[in-house]
Amino acid sequence: MVAATINWDAISAISQLVGSLAVVLSVLYLAVQVHQSTRVARLATQDAAATALRDVTKPLMENAELERIWRVGLEDISALSIEERARFFHASYQFLKAFETIHFHYVYGLMDKELWEGWHGLLRHYIFASGMAHYWKLRPEVFSARFRKFVDSLAPPVDQRTVGTLFKQ
Repeated sequence: MVAATINWDAISAISQLVGSLAVVLSVLYLAVQVHQSTRVARLATQDAAATALRDVTKPLMENAELERIWRVGLEDISALSIEERARFFHASYQFLKAFETIHFHYVYGLMDKELWEGWHGLLRHYIFASGMAHYWKLRPEVFSARFRKFVDSLAPPVDQRTVGTLFKQ
């Protein structure tokens, strides 16, 4: 009977190769999972941005008096009473805070560039409305330095359109 000799060096080399392949496959699997997780996070962030602005504007659609205050205040804040101006300022704060959050998400890569461009365009129309510009001039310190710098760098749109100007004849 012939005894077979075992080559332990060969077995060790094969084991190391199998272990290395397992590590590579694990890293690839984790990379795919991280990519999918990042994509889901970006989509959730983009949805949260839209929800935040909807939450600010929904009361304006549901309450005619609030809508009037918003529409008139955007273009001619002096046409509002003191109480109405206070309501307009509260709405302006909430509106701009929603945009500050959207801007934050964009800066940190959580907002798709094409979606951001739409938000950016909308903000430009509203920030240059006379009532909103008045609010911004009085209360910039309630926003982050980064957002203040961004807003201050904006150029007015050629044809400004807000709910205060869209339907004028």
